[in-house]
Amino acid sequence: MPLLENEAFIVFWNQMTMRIWPATLETLYMVFASSLFGNLLGVPLGVLVVVTRRDHIMPNAVINSIASTVVNIGRSIPFIILMVAIIPFTRWIAGTSIGTTAAIVPLTVGAIPYVARLVESALLEVDRGVIEAALSMGATPWQVIYKVLLPESLPALVLAVTITTVSLVSYSAMAGTVGGGGLGNLAIVYGYQRFQGDIMLYTVVILVILVQLFQSVGSWIARRLDHRHTS
Repeated sequence: MPLLENEAFIVFWNQMTMRIWPATLETLYMVFASSLFGNLLGVPLGVLVVVTRRDHIMPNAVINSIASTVVNIGRSIPFIILMVAIIPFTRWIAGTSIGTTAAIVPLTVGAIPYVARLVESALLEVDRGVIEAALSMGATPWQVIYKVLLPESLPALVLAVTITTVSLVSYSAMAGTVGGGGLGNLAIVYGYQRFQGDIMLYTVVILVILVQLFQSVGSWIARRLDHRHTS
């Protein structure tokens, strides 16, 4: 009897390994890809919102109003609704609206305004005296952006990327509810629909580990880059 139980456990564990490992890789694929594209588009948008403010280096009320409105609208739409609302756009970009690759599209769209707002907060923390000093020495607005704003706010920007990545882990789980793949899909299909609570538990544990890992690494990098706390 114990032998049969051990064999049953081995079979069960092998099945779980075959499901959980690929699902974890799918989640990592979605998170890293959407984080990359989201930051590539969100960081410039955040910079644009800051530098076009009335009291900043490139004041432009029209552009600032448009960029801020785009960010606010993007931030106000719940992600689960966003996924459904942009299905035609997702199908146009990825060729399909179902699957892991297709889920990257709404994840990226959802991350862009989130990143932009975090970047805005990070850049606004830069000492205005440093900016004015650079301008007084003849620096152009573009030089101020690349040589002052971004370097001075780098630790905060790293934390912004970290927060975005952590948020995308939970977003990717939600993407699984509409066929996006990953741990979210595994939890829904096996943990919820088939009433296998152990699989639900495994997916939750893995998601918690991923969040803790990303947060720890991001915080460590930010501390290393913060010259204010280095000797």
